[in-house]
Amino acid sequence: MTVDAASRRGRARLELAGTLLGAVFVLAALVIIWIARASAHRDLYVSELGARTEPTAGWFEAALLLIVAGGSLIAYAGRDIRSRLPWLRLWTPAVSLWIGCGFFLVASQVPCTEGCPLPVGSSFTWEDLIHTLVAVLAFAAACWGMLQVSFARGHRAIAVMSLAAGGSVAIIAGAGGLLSLFRFHMDFGSRLELVATTIALGWVLVLGLAIAVRPVRSD
Repeated sequence: MTVDAASRRGRARLELAGTLLGAVFVLAALVIIWIARASAHRDLYVSELGARTEPTAGWFEAALLLIVAGGSLIAYAGRDIRSRLPWLRLWTPAVSLWIGCGFFLVASQVPCTEGCPLPVGSSFTWEDLIHTLVAVLAFAAACWGMLQVSFARGHRAIAVMSLAAGGSVAIIAGAGGLLSLFRFHMDFGSRLELVATTIALGWVLVLGLAIAVRPVRSD
């Protein structure tokens, strides 16, 4: 084995370890969110778990930071994946994931206030505005990344899964957001948001495992 071949193999092993670690981080974040949500004993939106008045605030911050770390590692491992459609090739899915992770990093450090009210009218606070805005943008970036992977060649199963996940997250999270906006059946809206969050994190987790087991090939 040549020095170059050994070096490439060493880098591949290191990248594999990083990808698997990223998947573990995302799985841990999902478990923390579900446990925190179950401990709340009431229906509340996921972001409310991070309000400083909630006992789950510290755990929620940890979960978001795990998402940032895990998502970034998986994005790096999948940096060569590229959509075959021109309008989805402006940047790679990895960049979309990194953008989403950046927004989640901001959300982890700027939690919403008690009850996570909409940042309008008398309930307006800069914290709620920033948190709500970056959370929406993070989900949007993730959905865009899913759409990009949906049209990447080399791994049909992951492409189909990404398309289904992206559509589901967009519809379910959108419905939950509208219920919150109109203050209508917010208990049901909070459950929809939890489902959308679970699907989104599940997609990142499966993508990471797929890259680790059988790298997705770009065009």
